[in-house]
Amino acid sequence: SDGSNSAGKDFLKTIGKHYKEDIRSTKMRYEGTVYRPPSEARSLIIQVTIGCSHNTCTFCTMYKDKKFRIRSKEEIFMDLDEMSSAYGELPLRIFLADGDALVLKTRDLLDILSFIRVKFPFCERVTAYATARDILRKTDEELQALKKEGLSMVYVGAESGDPVILAHVKKDVTVEEMIQAADKLKKCGIQLSLTLISGLGGKERLREHALESARLVSAMKPEYLGFLTLMLEKGAPILEEIQAGQLTLLSPDAVMEEMKLFLTHVDSDGTVFRANHASNYLALKGTLNGDIPAMLAQVEEAEKKQKYKSERYRML
Repeated sequence: SDGSNSAGKDFLKTIGKHYKEDIRSTKMRYEGTVYRPPSEARSLIIQVTIGCSHNTCTFCTMYKDKKFRIRSKEEIFMDLDEMSSAYGELPLRIFLADGDALVLKTRDLLDILSFIRVKFPFCERVTAYATARDILRKTDEELQALKKEGLSMVYVGAESGDPVILAHVKKDVTVEEMIQAADKLKKCGIQLSLTLISGLGGKERLREHALESARLVSAMKPEYLGFLTLMLEKGAPILEEIQAGQLTLLSPDAVMEEMKLFLTHVDSDGTVFRANHASNYLALKGTLNGDIPAMLAQVEEAEKKQKYKSERYRML
């Protein structure tokens, strides 16, 4: 995930050339720091929840300053109504924040999606973060209804396919649940954008993280796959393990070793692959499985020349 505490301004700046309204005249009610996936950088971001209902992952600090709650439909409709008065005729995209919009009752989500269709008739797509358990709690009929009403894709943070790592970072999900959730989404026509985090198992479980993640992706076959590289902010619980010497962060060379293991074992033909996030030491992109040889060659070239993104630029 990308962090952005100026999501509304980012959106308005992007499309503001179409209108004369001053950015400061908007009254969007954002609470706390707003996060969104990299591919939603130019989307209109609407908070339907505040924070994350899970919020125990040891590597994450995204929602630690928020107490989870579901916003009222009245609040959400007010935001959508206000933005539609200026931008309702644009072919924009809408992202439902914060951490897991699918935790809402299906009837409430359907009402929100229906309101979006009325207020933004040219909306290209509506997306949201979700957890595997959010998805599994919905019936096939509920997911199909959400798809029909406009929910086209969800982002799921798998982080790793290694059960040991998942338990250790308190992800509170099993590999089997993630595979079941992916199967359910495919059956209902909702696309899946999956995220993994390179280095999450440290040096101690580098091989297991790479191989088990490759097996997970091969089983889930998501439409999109994003590979981030572990970056830790102050306050992340996992830092205590690193400081105690229980977990060793990967060097850039070790990250490349992990990536090569993943790419040589994954089988997910047609999955759009991206490892070009700000956190990545090396920008990679392609489509599995056809572009794997070219991406492996790119990794090997970077290793040979020791040409990696500096830590300074990874922090931007």
